[in-house]
Amino acid sequence: MIWLPGDRPLSNPRATRSVVMGRHGMLATSHPLASAAGVQVLVEGGNAVDAAVTAAATLSVVEPTMTGIGGDLFAIVHDGHTGTVSGLNASGRAPAAACLTDLGPEGSPIPPYGILSVTVPGAVDGWGQLLRRHGSVPLARALAPAIGYARDGFAVTEVVADQWRSMEPLLANDAAATKTFLPHGRAPRASELFTNRCLATTLERLAIDGTETLYRGELAEEIASDSQSRGGWLDEGDLAGYHADWVEPLRTDFYGREILELPPNTQGITALEILNLIGRDDLWSLGHNTAAYLHLLIEAVRIAFADRAAYIADPDAVPPEVVDHLISKGYAAARRGEIESTRTAHEYQPWRGYVHGDGTAPRVGSGDTVYLAAADRDGTVVSLIQSLFGTFGSGIVVGDTGIALQNRASLFSTNPLHPNCLGPGKRPLHTLIPACVLESGHPSFVFGVMGADMQAQGHAQVLTNLFVFGMNVQEAGEAARACWTGNGIAAESGIPHEVLNDLVERGHHITNESSGFGGFQGIRIDLDSGVLMGGSDPRKDGLALAY
Repeated sequence: MIWLPGDRPLSNPRATRSVVMGRHGMLATSHPLASAAGVQVLVEGGNAVDAAVTAAATLSVVEPTMTGIGGDLFAIVHDGHTGTVSGLNASGRAPAAACLTDLGPEGSPIPPYGILSVTVPGAVDGWGQLLRRHGSVPLARALAPAIGYARDGFAVTEVVADQWRSMEPLLANDAAATKTFLPHGRAPRASELFTNRCLATTLERLAIDGTETLYRGELAEEIASDSQSRGGWLDEGDLAGYHADWVEPLRTDFYGREILELPPNTQGITALEILNLIGRDDLWSLGHNTAAYLHLLIEAVRIAFADRAAYIADPDAVPPEVVDHLISKGYAAARRGEIESTRTAHEYQPWRGYVHGDGTAPRVGSGDTVYLAAADRDGTVVSLIQSLFGTFGSGIVVGDTGIALQNRASLFSTNPLHPNCLGPGKRPLHTLIPACVLESGHPSFVFGVMGADMQAQGHAQVLTNLFVFGMNVQEAGEAARACWTGNGIAAESGIPHEVLNDLVERGHHITNESSGFGGFQGIRIDLDSGVLMGGSDPRKDGLALAY
């Protein structure tokens, strides 16, 4: 059974707050100030892309733990005027000097933090490309709220404060990071005011000189000089040669809808593979968060993650025929036959149709990200995700710029036979995946679930909650989640003990490790009335706003 809007009575709501409704425009982000900044752009006549870039820039100031102009960005945009859908890959590449031998003895891993974990930051070029292709306001207007909060300060929110405090030791290892992010020698507490005037100056330079200055101007010189002084690989040539790429989204159908994700180097194929594996079953009959449903879901995740570890890498290292095969219905049918309903498999192997090594890759684990959804009255919608990867990225701040550099290079493999092996100019495996749903060619839902390993499996759970179990957009993102961590199943407290006991009887291990269950933001569009319906995850500080 598939619930349709309005079918299910609201006498027993499954969410802590109501769905936000609006007709003219909407933002759903993980921070109230970013949502408000984006909506204000819409009120002034800007479109969803203008609002999304404004919100993303604001998040780079008010959620410095998760994102910043030293990080990466991906987006899916549906243009309401042309009806076209496009994807943007604004992820950074490894420096040209990147070399395995610099890491130490053969097999030495890439450091999780520090200057050798840094790739070229792509987010700022992503902002510029979004505004040039789809925007209607100048960059200076989009950056204005971010500049104001960096210069004049903002009150630190509760979730951000907890994340910030946990990273005090990392920040204390770098003098510039300490100066920038540990005022008075510690992280700011919830409700305390924080300013980043150095970042305000940097953003003002971008507003005046354009995004190019981060890649071919004074900021580029400062970033490269700082990297070289630390013994890093990144130099001016790496920055000057960078550009984000417009790409064609990947698609599959799930319960009568068309689901769009981005191709490698993202794990979009992982999300689509999970949906193909579970979409062959009558999920309604299994029941929401029952042992039968979660068993099927987790086994599908394990199969898709085996393929992720073997195949996701720089786009040039993943042949198109491999991508097409992994998201095909025929492949899903073959792999679905490996899942037993009463017993978990000891191990799932990746597809062996394309041989390239031993199929090993770094474990992704947890990551730190912001996601936002934006929609306007003209049918333009944006699904955008941006990140430093680790909390405060590499832990390195560039001089007096206020820029924290990401640590995405830590997701490269050091196996020379693996397509995701570290190499000059390559993009690493990326966990970031914005998503969009089309019905009859029109966007009906844009959403994301931030959180590294949680993202692809979170997408599957949210879509199933919405389109199979009849939840509204707030309930779909708020419902208790399960997460395959690589060591077992982590489950939120809303999943009953008897369900967990049943999973144990099927051979699963329930782990107490902190997996992080992500943070959902989403906008549902009623295609008949045009009403926008927004949901925002209480696991984060944010909210959906409309006008």
